Amino acid sequence: MQLKDTSEQNTNSRVIASAYGLTKSFAGKKALDNIDLEVKSGQVLAILGANGAGKTTLINILLGRLNADSGDVSVFGVKAGSLQAKRQAGAMLQVANLPETLKIKEHIQLFQSYYPHPMNYQQVINYAGLQDMQDRYSKKLSGGEKQRLLFALSICGDPKLLFLDEPSVGMDVDARQGLWQAIRDLRAAGTGIVLTTHYLEEADNLADNIVLLKQGAIIRQGSSEEIKASINQTTIRFSSDKKLSEFKQLPAVIRVKSKGKFIQLQTEDVNQTLLALLSANPNLQNLSVFSAGLEEAFLQLNGGGK
Repeated sequence: MQLKDTSEQNTNSRVIASAYGLTKSFAGKKALDNIDLEVKSGQVLAILGANGAGKTTLINILLGRLNADSGDVSVFGVKAGSLQAKRQAGAMLQVANLPETLKIKEHIQLFQSYYPHPMNYQQVINYAGLQDMQDRYSKKLSGGEKQRLLFALSICGDPKLLFLDEPSVGMDVDARQGLWQAIRDLRAAGTGIVLTTHYLEEADNLADNIVLLKQGAIIRQGSSEEIKASINQTTIRFSSDKKLSEFKQLPAVIRVKSKGKFIQLQTEDVNQTLLALLSANPNLQNLSVFSAGLEEAFLQLNGGGK
């Protein structure tokens, strides 16, 4: 796993977008409830939450596509959605339709023409990993290839603020790794990035700061390491031919699942669980114990059960 090196960009970062006291309701139901957050240059902010937590609503307000009911929203010191803000921002959203009769290079050149100071064409192509398909029509693209094109279009304006809503959906492993590297490079160049993703590994690898939303409210905020350290949970992993149900009643176990050929137990008291586990199963194979990952923290903070 490639570790994040954020010391240099964090030192010089500044707030480029913010929301304070942000509230939004639909049909009397709160989608966002008193949200405070800041997006900084040269950093990746990941917004995580289950479906319906308010992630897309929050991004749409920061983009100026929705108005908040109350609260203060600022992007580069001006109103979200204003021309000045749009010229410095890019967005890759989940719902996007592209003309099927244009080639990849024509899409990119068209989007470049919208901006007074666009990113260099070759740089866009390289970031998006589209070097070998510039003359392909968009209607011929697979789901993952279309995602790469949408990413390319989001950076055509050389944005100082970039919104990426589930950017790696449908990508294969190589394309996803290429996208991650492009995000790291953009961050190193000073771009502030707002990322939503259901791939917690993606947030763990890329985010400098994570905001965890639940039912429209922020329930935890901090670095990945801080969020993982905030929960009292350890994972025990081993190989066994026994059924999962036989491990659910072990003391302090809060969750049991299979992962490949392994069984994983999440426990609130590793010593107590290990003692009972080994007493009942003295010949366990491939036993390992490790601290909670972001997935376990996410599940526990969202109230996931066994």
